[in-house]
Amino acid sequence: MAVDDKHISYRIYLVAVFIFVMAIAIVVKLTNIQWVEGDYYRKLAKQRTVRNFVIPANKGNIYSADGSLLATSIPNYEIRFDAKAPKTETFEKHVKALSDSLATVLDRPGGYYEQELRKARANKNRYYLIARNLSYTDYVKIKGFPLFNLGAFKGGIIVEQETVRKHPIGKIAERTIGYDRIDPATGVEVGKGIEWAFKSYLNGKDGKILKQKIAKGQWKPIRDVNEVDPVDGYDVISTIDVFIQDIAHHALLKQLEDYEADHGCVVVMETETGHVKAISNLGRAEDGSYYETTNYAVAESHEPGSTFKLVDLMAILEDKVADTSTVYDSHGGEIRYYGRAVRDSHKGGYGKVSLARGFELSSNTVMVQAVYENYKSNPSKFVNHINSYGLNKTLGLHFKGEGRPYIPQPGDKHWSGTTLPWMAFGYNVSVTPMQTLTLYNAIANNGVMVKPQFVSEIKEWNNTIKKFDKEVINSKVCSPETLKKVKAVLQNVVKKGTGSKLYSKDFPMAGKTGTAMVNYSKAGREGMYYASSFVGYFPADHPKYSCIVVVHKPNTSKNNYYGADVAGPVFKRIAQKIFTDAPSTNKIKQLDSRIPKQDSSYEKYTAEVNKKSNQVPDLKGMPGMDAIALLENLGLKVKVNGVGKVKKQSLQAGQNISKNTTIVLELS
Repeated sequence: MAVDDKHISYRIYLVAVFIFVMAIAIVVKLTNIQWVEGDYYRKLAKQRTVRNFVIPANKGNIYSADGSLLATSIPNYEIRFDAKAPKTETFEKHVKALSDSLATVLDRPGGYYEQELRKARANKNRYYLIARNLSYTDYVKIKGFPLFNLGAFKGGIIVEQETVRKHPIGKIAERTIGYDRIDPATGVEVGKGIEWAFKSYLNGKDGKILKQKIAKGQWKPIRDVNEVDPVDGYDVISTIDVFIQDIAHHALLKQLEDYEADHGCVVVMETETGHVKAISNLGRAEDGSYYETTNYAVAESHEPGSTFKLVDLMAILEDKVADTSTVYDSHGGEIRYYGRAVRDSHKGGYGKVSLARGFELSSNTVMVQAVYENYKSNPSKFVNHINSYGLNKTLGLHFKGEGRPYIPQPGDKHWSGTTLPWMAFGYNVSVTPMQTLTLYNAIANNGVMVKPQFVSEIKEWNNTIKKFDKEVINSKVCSPETLKKVKAVLQNVVKKGTGSKLYSKDFPMAGKTGTAMVNYSKAGREGMYYASSFVGYFPADHPKYSCIVVVHKPNTSKNNYYGADVAGPVFKRIAQKIFTDAPSTNKIKQLDSRIPKQDSSYEKYTAEVNKKSNQVPDLKGMPGMDAIALLENLGLKVKVNGVGKVKKQSLQAGQNISKNTTIVLELS
């Protein structure tokens, strides 16, 4: 019996030791969790229940040169309800009034909202959706409704905001305005155009808001105020003129539709400054409609054809190896170099003509002879002229994806006996439409080559943050003597050359036609098509604008494909419409005379100030500047979105004015 008791005692001791060791281990583990790993677990718990969320800053607006809104960020609001937040007596006191108020803004009766709010309360729903995609005006209204006006803790209102980018003028210049967004597939930031190039100014600085995790993986803001308030981005003032842009877009669109072309582009540039006043890039969809997909004017580098012959003429005249009066024989419209034929578009050629006349008629045989005979022993001399015009390198535009030019250099592995003569009529070289336009613009600008610009300044309200001044690429592309001769020949192209269909005795224009075969080297030429172009400036005597039009793959089965027939009419339509429709003033107004319209406006404004001085006036239809002055005189703080006349106001007319209240005006 004593032996059994002894065995039992051993077992008891063993169990006691085990329990003691386990207790020690638990104490050690608890101590380790509390003091050694405590910070880590506390941080982990907080991350899983409380988290900072980013509040995207409002992007700055993009404006046209004439003040029209091209791109803007519109805040969209989502309102939810934490049905557990209000006390029972508070909820019961305000639920009927809240439901009736919601019915005035949203599209359901008050009874529906009362039923839904009570159901959310019964189900302890802490994230019930009231409305989404609300404008700022509607958000302010709902935030001021009974119960919700008590705030997040007492009233249960949950407000979430997202920003949507809109283009008020629609699809016009969409590719140039561009975008800046996160690719949902890769999570990488991508973009194009002004939005992408100037994102450091437009994007502002994001804010932060602290949210707590609630049921069903949803997150609710902990308090009404943000941890860090977002800072709005700056506004970008572009060089685009909406009036000219509209003309250019529709002129190009009409021609693309008439010729069933694959794609095309047009650029209108202010001669002196290089400001791009209009740019349109249209590609054909499967259904035959046209829309902006690629910035062809900037990105598409291809063989230009006869518009490149300006380089020939400038180089020859600068080196004085020939003159505009030098005569060349077109040899029946065909000459051969190393077994390959150079042909004129006119069968039989042009006989014996001067260099100037050969240029005006766009004779390949004449221009090739002039270049080859004078530079065959020293092709570098000719190519150096091209390089001096900057055609061998990109323009260095702010835009991503600028097309790279190709100018063969003597000694390159691809240089051959036919390279020089083929360069003379725009083949074996590759440039973008924007590069070609920049060269022609230099002629219009008295030899000064300026860099194309799409943005003139960065602004914060009325304060200029940065101004983009004119940038000169080459202060003198050629001598005054060469410039004078080149200008005369370019004007004659329209008067009596290949562009004669565009001639108007009332409106002088100057420029050059171009027709290039694209993909002509493919076997059997199955993929070959024509690219028709016209580039020049207007008015020819005092150039104000330069312009290039390029149309790719016009339907040759139903219409002509030459530059004068396809691209030329677009140029003429743009030039004449700008100067026909543009308002002009030839008389100086009497500045000290009374203007009845202004007097009437002032009297109306004074009356508004003097009446209902303690209430918000009805501002709809009032000019923005008048509305701002009126409201500030009433002691309100004013925030404005857009330009023009008042379209919406965040505070309702007749509402009593409280001190330091902010009113938001939406202008159109």
